[in-house]
Amino acid sequence: MTDKLTGAAGRQYVAEAIRHSLSSGDLSPGQRLVENDLAESYGATRSAVREALQDLAAEEIVEIVPRRGARVRAVSVDEAIQITECRSALEQLCAMKAATRASQEQRTELRQIGAEMRQAVADGAVHTYSILNQRLHELVVEASGQEVARRQLDRLNGPMVRFQFRLALRPGRPAQSLQQHLAIIDAIAGGDATAAARAAAAHLEDVIEQLRSSAAMPSTPVPTRV
Repeated sequence: MTDKLTGAAGRQYVAEAIRHSLSSGDLSPGQRLVENDLAESYGATRSAVREALQDLAAEEIVEIVPRRGARVRAVSVDEAIQITECRSALEQLCAMKAATRASQEQRTELRQIGAEMRQAVADGAVHTYSILNQRLHELVVEASGQEVARRQLDRLNGPMVRFQFRLALRPGRPAQSLQQHLAIIDAIAGGDATAAARAAAAHLEDVIEQLRSSAAMPSTPVPTRV
C-alpha cells in the first residue's frame, strides 16, 4: 500500500491540486469540499487536506463554515471588479519598475513570450496562450523586484481564478488581449516606464469591462490570467 502524502509536502500538493481544479473548471463556486473525498482523490492524509483548506481559506479561495465544513467561495462580479482595480494599481507599479530594472535576459524572455503568444493566437491554441499569459505576468513582477507587490498580487489573484478561467475561454479573447500584452512587453523591453504603466493600466481596464459584461446583473455570483 502506498503511503499517503502528509506534512508540508502533502499540504502544498493538495492546495495546488485544488487551485488547478478551480482553474480548469472542475470545481464550482459554492461546491462543498469534503475532507475524506479530497484525501482519497489526492492520496493525502486528512490532516494534510485540512491544513491545505486552511491555507486556501486564508487566501479567500475557500470558506470554512462552522459545523458545515469547507466550500469554494463564491465571488460576485462587483467584488471581482474591485479586486481587479487593486490589481491594476499593483501591476502598473510592477510594469514601471520592470522597465528600468529588468535584466537583459528578462527582456529577451519577454520578447520571446510575445512571439510565442502571437503564434498561439494564430494557431488557435487557447491553452498555450493562457500558460504564456501567466508566465508573462509572473515575469513582469519578477523583473520589477517588488516583493511586496508580488505577495499582494498572489493574494488578490486567488479568488479570481474562476473568473479568469471563464474570461480566457471567451471566443476571441486571446486575440483581443494579445495587443494589450504586446504593448506591455514592448514598453518594458524598451525601457519606457511611463508607457509600461500606461499599457498595464489599459489591459486591466479592459479586463474590468469584460467582467462588467460577464453577467446580466453585476452583483450576481458567477463562476470565476486574462
